Amino acid sequence: MSTITETVDVNVPVTTAYNQWTQFESFPEFMEGVEQVRQLDNTHLHWVTQVAGTTREFDATITEQHPDERVAWRSDSGPNHAGVITFHRLDDSTTRVTAQMDLDPEGVVENVADKLGLLDRRVKGDMKRFKEFIEHRGMETGSWRGDVNRPG
Repeated sequence: MSTITETVDVNVPVTTAYNQWTQFESFPEFMEGVEQVRQLDNTHLHWVTQVAGTTREFDATITEQHPDERVAWRSDSGPNHAGVITFHRLDDSTTRVTAQMDLDPEGVVENVADKLGLLDRRVKGDMKRFKEFIEHRGMETGSWRGDVNRPG
């Protein structure tokens, strides 16, 4: 399993950054290789991705979500991965967004991509594109401010 951590400072208030991140269906607009994300209900997502020409579909569960603080998830099927996105207010108009993901590449192509650092570079690019996306818009495309508490 590989762990990838990437941080970006965005020039929007913490609420704007967080609200945009909860709009999972907009992920294809700034995430490379994400073809589609469908939100099935408050805690379940269906993803269609492409890595090195291989299309994967999988379901994921949001395991924890607290407005303006964090969104955590784990995969339920397909490639084994989990992660958390945290939001830290730096000042009234700047937010630090940190992504930490644990990935267990599935298959030869994804293992090679991981070994070559392609997955790490993809996450870095996704975070940079998120920054550009939200700063260019200046406001979120929507929001969901519900709480999801960690099981157990």
